[in-house]
Amino acid sequence: MKMDLLQGTLDVLILKALSWGPLHGYAVVRWIERTTEEVLRIEEGALYPALHRMERRGWIEAEWGMSEKNRKAKFYKLTDLGRRELHAESATWHRYAQAVGKVLQAAQAV
Repeated sequence: MKMDLLQGTLDVLILKALSWGPLHGYAVVRWIERTTEEVLRIEEGALYPALHRMERRGWIEAEWGMSEKNRKAKFYKLTDLGRRELHAESATWHRYAQAVGKVLQAAQAV
C-alpha cells in the first residue's frame, strides 16, 4: 500500500535518516523504506528538491564521495542546526500523533 506523505513529513524523515551518519540520496530512500517496511515510498522527484531545500536552510551539508558500488555520489550529513531541527520536529510529531490517536480512540463525541 502506498501512502502519501503529509506536507513537511519528508524533511523530518530525511533528517532522522541522516542522524545515523552521512548517506547519499538513494541510501536515504532505502533507509526510510526499510524502516517503514515499505509503507512509505519516496520518489526521486520529491527527495532531491527536499535535500536541496534543507541544504539551503543549513540543516544538512553535502560532499562528494564514493558509494558502496564505487560510484560517485553526493553524501549528505546533518549540521548542528539540522540536529536541532530534527529534535524540534520530532517533538511536534509526537504531540501530533498522540492527539490524533486520542481522537481515533474516542468512545463518543462530546
